[in-house]
Amino acid sequence: MAKAAEATPPPAPPPSGHWARRWIRRLLWLIPLLAGIAGATAAATNQGIPDWGRWTLAGIALAGAAVLGIAVLIGPAARRLAGDRHPLTQAERQQMTATERVEAVNAARHTLIQAATGLVVIGGVVFTAQGLWYTAQSLNASQQAQRTAEQGQITDRYIKAVEQLGSTKREVRLGGTYALERLAQDSPRDHQAVYDVLAGFVREYDPKPNVDDSGRLPTDVQAALTIIGRRNVARDAHAPHLFRIRTPLAGLLRANLDGADLRSAKLLYADLRSAKLRNADVRNADLTGAILAGADLTRADLSGAILAGEADLTGTNLAGADLTEADLSGADLTGADLRGVLGFTENGIRKVARVDTATKF
Repeated sequence: MAKAAEATPPPAPPPSGHWARRWIRRLLWLIPLLAGIAGATAAATNQGIPDWGRWTLAGIALAGAAVLGIAVLIGPAARRLAGDRHPLTQAERQQMTATERVEAVNAARHTLIQAATGLVVIGGVVFTAQGLWYTAQSLNASQQAQRTAEQGQITDRYIKAVEQLGSTKREVRLGGTYALERLAQDSPRDHQAVYDVLAGFVREYDPKPNVDDSGRLPTDVQAALTIIGRRNVARDAHAPHLFRIRTPLAGLLRANLDGADLRSAKLLYADLRSAKLRNADVRNADLTGAILAGADLTRADLSGAILAGEADLTGTNLAGADLTEADLSGADLTGADLRGVLGFTENGIRKVARVDTATKF
């Protein structure tokens, strides 16, 4: 009968002080790594360093943290999960067979390759994120610079156009009016300022010494009125203030003057055909001989206005308009809508103005 195999003696416990020396060795390389991570993190938060530098340092800190994490996972954490509370001693290693040694080396190589792959992936993610962030920051900075440059150009255009309005040469003033219109189209935020300037230009104009022999307005003033009349009213913060303007024979065909302030305006023989004057303030305005055929004066305040001299109001919408003390002597109201007007009765209008069967009362 074969001799029973002798039982393998249990491994000798590690010598006294072995674990202390091992932890000291670990700390010797762990402390510089932790210090490097802490230093890179602190530098990454320093606002005095350029963005690219801070992000590079942040990437280094993340890479160091990843290295430390992987070292912990493939070292102490892996052994603890496997039930091995301490690494092999020298005596245990000497008891390993050649096959076991090869397998251990291959396992170590496999683990290191996986760790290196993980580091490469982590590094790629970090630097890809850094590149995307830096690109986005550069794009935002470029867009901000472009917006600033555009606002600077708009400001320069505005200043130049306003200066042109103050020129002594009519052709220069004419160019200024059209320059302001183009500016209002290109910059919605400057819309109201542009039309307030143009309205002020028309208000301050004194036609007496400058009206030509035909009685027509100078081209620059007429252009300003035309531009005001065709503006995009959806952008208006308020209607243009044309209070007390004097514009003989003004051409405001199809002009949009809804809500406009035309108090005491001198609009003698003005061409206001199909103009929009809804809710406009036309109190005491002089519209002698004005052509208002097809105009919309719904709820306009025409109290005290002068509509005499055969002013053409054919087909005009005056529904709800205030005609208190208005002068309608000889006005042509054929086909006009006078329903709900204030200040005049139907008989009163028939006595002073021309009406027909199409006139609505």
